[in-house]
Formats: sequence, structure tokens, C-alpha cells
Amino acid sequence: MKPLLHSLILASTLLAASPLYADTLSIPVGEQSSAQATSLPQRGASFDAVLRGWGEPTKRHAAVGQPPITRWDYNGFSVYFEYSHVIDSVRQHTPKAP
Repeated sequence: MKPLLHSLILASTLLAASPLYADTLSIPVGEQSSAQATSLPQRGASFDAVLRGWGEPTKRHAAVGQPPITRWDYNGFSVYFEYSHVIDSVRQHTPKAP
């Protein structure tokens, strides 16, 4: 039993003495706005609420799968519905000019 105890003490000492490092995530200032996140349809909104708030989509995709998932595309973002309620809204990637 003593060798196990000594091994645990040694391991904990080595871990405590080891420096810990973390990656840094940088988000450009222009992309940090919380207003951006709230400008998309929110989870739970109905078809009618999305139409009232954002108008007619540029394209409606037919429902697929079970439960039925429908996608509406707008200029710059897409809205995903399960049955008739929003499950997610995502911004479309726009590559930056070189």
C-alpha cells in the first residue's frame, strides 16, 4: 500500500508544479456585438412570427426527415424549423476579400 501512496503523492506534486497553458480565442471587435445575435429569429418563434419580423425568405426549402426540418434562407442567414417553430438561426459565412 505504501508504494501506491508514494506514487500518488509524487504524481500530485508533479502536476501541481507543472505550468498549465490554454489557447487564446480572439474575436474581432466588430464581431462581438450582442445585437448581432439578437437580430436573428430566436428559438421557439413560429413561422408567422418570423414572417412578421423578417419578411418573406429569399428561398424556402421543403421539409426533410422525421421530425420534419424546414429551412428558410434570408440574405445573410438561414432559419431552421422543426414542424413550425424555430430550432436554430445561423449566419451564412461570407469570405473576406483577400
